[in-house]
Amino acid sequence: MIKTMQRAALACAVSSACAALGTLAAAAPAERIIRGGPIVTVNPAQPAAEAVAIAGGKIVAVGSEADIMQHKGPATEVIDLAGKTLVPGFIDGHSHFMAIVDVQTQALCASPPAGPCKSAADVIAALKRVQERRKIGPGKFVMGFGYDPELLAEKRAPTKQELDAAFPDNPVIVVHVSGHGAMLNSKALAAYSITAATPTPPGGVIGREPGSSVPDGLLFETAFLPIFAKVPGPADDEVLEILTAGQELYLREGITTAQEGATMKHQLDLLRMLADRGALELDVVALPFITEIDAVFGGQPPRNEPAYQGRLRIGGVKIVSDGSPQGRTACFTTPYLTEGPAGQKNWRGELSFPQATLNDFVKKVYDGGATLFVHCNGDAAIDALLEAHRYASGDDPAKPRGTVGVHSQFIRRDQLEKYKAWGITPSFFTLHCFYFGDTHLANRGAAQADFISPMKTARALGLRPANHTDFNVSPLDQLFTIHTAVNRVSRSGRVMGPEECVTPLEALEAVTIDGARMYGEEATKGSIEPGKLADLVILSANPLTVPPAAIETIRVVETIKDGKTVWQRPAN
Repeated sequence: MIKTMQRAALACAVSSACAALGTLAAAAPAERIIRGGPIVTVNPAQPAAEAVAIAGGKIVAVGSEADIMQHKGPATEVIDLAGKTLVPGFIDGHSHFMAIVDVQTQALCASPPAGPCKSAADVIAALKRVQERRKIGPGKFVMGFGYDPELLAEKRAPTKQELDAAFPDNPVIVVHVSGHGAMLNSKALAAYSITAATPTPPGGVIGREPGSSVPDGLLFETAFLPIFAKVPGPADDEVLEILTAGQELYLREGITTAQEGATMKHQLDLLRMLADRGALELDVVALPFITEIDAVFGGQPPRNEPAYQGRLRIGGVKIVSDGSPQGRTACFTTPYLTEGPAGQKNWRGELSFPQATLNDFVKKVYDGGATLFVHCNGDAAIDALLEAHRYASGDDPAKPRGTVGVHSQFIRRDQLEKYKAWGITPSFFTLHCFYFGDTHLANRGAAQADFISPMKTARALGLRPANHTDFNVSPLDQLFTIHTAVNRVSRSGRVMGPEECVTPLEALEAVTIDGARMYGEEATKGSIEPGKLADLVILSANPLTVPPAAIETIRVVETIKDGKTVWQRPAN
């Protein structure tokens, strides 16, 4: 009897093995196989592999080289990593895809290493160069972006008077590194009717000349946003050309899913034109700005688009609750240690909208069923988000809604616990540790500065934060984003809260699978698993095994979207 059972079991095993081999043989051969180097899957069930097979734009098999090579057919392309590392395609936790246009048409006024400007004179020289390059004639706007007064020799932006002298025939706007404010010359102020009689709007800043109400050229937040929305730009045809070519900025950083993080109706129309032309080479998630949703959704409730059309979909709605900490307009429960941007004393910043308005905005988004993305930096702004969430949620604040706290930089531990309890995901901004860490130390003190973007604590509480660049506030650089999450070193070399440093794998997860979760796309993106999209990146080295301080030296070698190479680093 026992021998009979053994023979039956053996026959069953042989039959199953033959069936599996038959299925493998019957399967269509892979279009591409990648092998020959470390493969970091970001899949805890199978953390590493020797090879990956791709067909039909998807990953069909992950495993040992011997197993994967059985998928090879006569036409299969075998890619040899030659020791380089394969990781999932990077998911953009937050940026502004349309800023590609600004980068191509405006003066780069950032300081090293992001830009060339070390003084106010350098900023003016950069503006002059773009005026000449783009042949900007009298009466036309000259635009620049990215100046950081803390990094300029004078510890200030070019003054209105300096801009007037350098550009007597042109209105000039130089946008602050935060994107939340700007310096304007007299012609630009006049173009927007900003005068001594113009009141400072709630939530806004208008700098005034000493001892008078005459505007000194500095505008921030709600005083700047209406102007920002009306700044003249290139014609639509040029914008489409710039976006088509300029998406390489994302592709060369290994980004296969990008975000347009505050989309105006006309911008969305242009993106749809690109999508309809088949011109997008990566997925773009658009987030219409809250003031645009009636125009975008035709008066109907705001909703996510469930699928990409031509690599574009609406993935939520964006609201801004406060300003920027580096611009000293983020809203806090305690005063800044320094003056406000216009010299205000005992300054805590202000909310962008009154609490009642924010409550109504959030309820409108929740009632429609769209995913909510809220920009919030200071702890008072995060309190405002939590209160609006509680108000809009009725008696069920823990109901899964996918809400994202964009930045959430100066979040308190009790607020992180509320995020966990109520299902709110932070998308952190660890690049601030390097670019603005020393500024935050001066403005907010060590206790708050060292808890900025607290990825380690958030993960310990069970949250899975994303991470981002906020391009064009910071340069697009996913490897440096990973680097800053692991090392948290400021410009001066100070470690900003060593207890919040995460492992290289955790930092990689934040820009892959955790970014995919944030968009509700974790079933199709974010890790190297069979059935998922073949969105992949080849790196020059393995971020999990190089010394942590060397992560920033790793470069993207090749970017693969839906199984096809969309960018490759030139051999030279």
